[in-house]
Amino acid sequence: MVDNSTALLSSEYDNKIANTIPFYNCIHESIVDLVYSLGKPINKWLDTGCGTGTLCLYAKKLFSNTEFILADPSEQMLKLSNDKLKSSDKISFQLANTQTLSYPDESFDVITAILCHHYLDISERIQATKNCFRMLKKDGIFIVFENIRPLTKCGLEISLKRWENYQISMGKTAIEAAEHIKRFDKEYFPISIIDHINLLNETGFNAAEVLWTSYVQAGFYAIK
Repeated sequence: MVDNSTALLSSEYDNKIANTIPFYNCIHESIVDLVYSLGKPINKWLDTGCGTGTLCLYAKKLFSNTEFILADPSEQMLKLSNDKLKSSDKISFQLANTQTLSYPDESFDVITAILCHHYLDISERIQATKNCFRMLKKDGIFIVFENIRPLTKCGLEISLKRWENYQISMGKTAIEAAEHIKRFDKEYFPISIIDHINLLNETGFNAAEVLWTSYVQAGFYAIK
């Protein structure tokens, strides 16, 4: 039985996720590059929906003085994060989803949410985004990557077929790839790029931008 919101067991996640999400490593590299490009000290960084801790593994190489808080609703994912990061006094863990995190207002310079908020329905997604906004310092940055919904029915069909073909090219059987594609709108609930930008603007961010797109994944950042 799967022990988290993804289609993969926590124990197999790191070995199989790159066969599912195109350019998976580039997502983390893009995030770290973006934060580094801000050119300012990063004292506290919250990674919510942290999974197995891969983003922190990348980030702490450049941000060795930063305090990282990793949150996830899966106890097993947090255990794997702890094992991977050999946690120090600068890395701590919180068993929680984004909506229920209760850190004080303006606690963090950076908040990241990678491939986790698309499991939320619209009311939960709004609540999660507002909570990140609340916990973010003024001029802080919120970065979110998710599966997205293409703007047209035709675009959706083409994008999902490309994603299915990618998974087959990476070693999945045709049946496995097709089963994964069927999860769209049933086990996770994507919204469009336009809806993402509108949500960030409506939450109150001063700037909201597209960072990255590929297949049916996209990344966004917003400045408070």
